[in-house]
Amino acid sequence: MGNGQNIPIAGISLAAVTFVALLLLGTEVVIAIAVLTVWVGSLLVAAGRPPEPPQAKVKQRLSLDSIRDLIENSSTPLVITERSTIAIANRAARKMLGPHVIGQDARVALRQPEAISLLNENRQGEAIVRGLVRRGDIWQINRQRLDDRLAMLEFINQTAEADISRAHTDFVANASHELRTPLAAILGYVETLQEGDEGLDTPTARKFLGIIEREAQRLHALVSDLMSLSRVEAEKHDLPTERIDLASLVERAARDAAGPARLDRLMLDITAEPVVLGDLQQVEQVVRNLVDNALKYGAADTPVNVVLDLAQGDLARIAVADQGEGIAPEQIPHLTRRFYRTDPGRSRASGGTGLGLAIVKHIVERHRGRLDITSELGKGTRVVVRIPLAEPDPRADIVPIEPEETTEPQTETQQLS
Repeated sequence: MGNGQNIPIAGISLAAVTFVALLLLGTEVVIAIAVLTVWVGSLLVAAGRPPEPPQAKVKQRLSLDSIRDLIENSSTPLVITERSTIAIANRAARKMLGPHVIGQDARVALRQPEAISLLNENRQGEAIVRGLVRRGDIWQINRQRLDDRLAMLEFINQTAEADISRAHTDFVANASHELRTPLAAILGYVETLQEGDEGLDTPTARKFLGIIEREAQRLHALVSDLMSLSRVEAEKHDLPTERIDLASLVERAARDAAGPARLDRLMLDITAEPVVLGDLQQVEQVVRNLVDNALKYGAADTPVNVVLDLAQGDLARIAVADQGEGIAPEQIPHLTRRFYRTDPGRSRASGGTGLGLAIVKHIVERHRGRLDITSELGKGTRVVVRIPLAEPDPRADIVPIEPEETTEPQTETQQLS
């Protein structure tokens, strides 16, 4: 019989003995027998317990091994602490903090006051830590107790979200500043005209009106570029699907950007007729922005060369080069930032908004292309856009089949005749 049946049988036997003794021997003897019964029963209960497994002391270690296998391949850095010591760190955590953290005191490994406070208080919760891995990074540490000894630390990188938030804040601040400048000029000259006495001569009034018109045009261009940039960013994840004949587009957009007044400076060199998948309006905007910039900032009376050819066999290449003052090497990486200007005074005087190359960059990225800018001081600047060619249109290879000439079917009457 198993142990589970021994105890009940022993209990029944002792009860029977006690009952018989009560009948035959009297109360005092029964009390002695009862004490003996309790003692013997305790021995039997102890004998009936299952033996303690020899692996009891290994239970905690096996539990940690299971946790290690469970979290090892998680892309989120995870750390298991036993008391305050790091017992487990998955692959992502070891890559972030280093393999040496296993066995270290978690407070020493993390070092940050916010994290140490979370660990010292032995509580569940979260802490925001800055500079945990690199200077300027931001991490959210979540602590979750597993039992009275073990706890899990989860590390969530919030650096990208903080950078996006900061970029939005900077963009709003820069846009507000850029909008305020022309508005201040417009309002100032309008107030002067309104409050001026009869001594304000006509030439001065015309000068003021000219400034107002110029600043209003600049404000209009700025608002248009802001709307274009917003639209491009909203569509940046949508792949364009329209087939575009790039040769005719480049020629048309370049001539439109030059206009009649600057057309004599435009030099077109179109040696290929590539077809790309794109957004027609956005690709035109790329060409217009690049040609307009080259004509604005190139030296007066010098040509602007626009080249369309093929690069590496599977890319269409548009290159726009001027012969201007050039750009310092340290400024080139910043040219596609919003509102960045190498010469703010000259840019504003020429009507530039500081958004042209930022728009070009986002459009090229949406078309899975590449933007390269090279420049040499005193010689000029060259901007190259590469866009992948479209796959051949299978419908273009299908030769239309001419309908065969058929005679009118003869009716039964005709056949008989």
